Amino acid sequence: MRIYVLFGLVLVLAACGSSDKKDKTAEIPQGPLGRSANSDAFNRSFGKLLTDYYALKDNFVEEKDSAIARSARSLMASVDSLQLDELKADSNIIATARTYTMGISSELKGLLGENQLEEKRKEFQMVGDQLYDLIRTVQYDRAVIYHDYCPMAFNDQGANWLSNTAQIRNPYIPKKMITCGEVKDSIDFRPK
Repeated sequence: MRIYVLFGLVLVLAACGSSDKKDKTAEIPQGPLGRSANSDAFNRSFGKLLTDYYALKDNFVEEKDSAIARSARSLMASVDSLQLDELKADSNIIATARTYTMGISSELKGLLGENQLEEKRKEFQMVGDQLYDLIRTVQYDRAVIYHDYCPMAFNDQGANWLSNTAQIRNPYIPKKMITCGEVKDSIDFRPK
């Protein structure tokens, strides 16, 4: 019996890459930004949305309930005021982006209505999944955005989140495994 417990523990640690070594890709220099495909007004509003999302993620890492609610409200205001009319894209892309923003706003309302931290985290995951699709739809080109994944989240169901750095700070199981996860994708539409 002890051998199975020991074997299971080794598997958990291996799956989460519990190494404390600094990731050499964690600090990719941003360099000067080229000319954006979108307007300054759109880029400012989308940048604010991302800043608010990252603040919400960080508050989940810290498990600060009142700060989570405050960040969720701020993110909802940013999503609802996203200047999609300033997006330089065809009407189908704008309509798709609107669908994602409505979904994100709805999930944030659900997050604010939840009482349990674990349920709030599930709503946060849905927000991040839709935001990932929104970023790819509008092709935000002012920053690199990392799409992270933890296989251990939600009792081994796995979950994704977004980050502005390649360093893993897990918002789903921060007390037990803050570094559990890996970068699954990096979104980089910056002009070359």
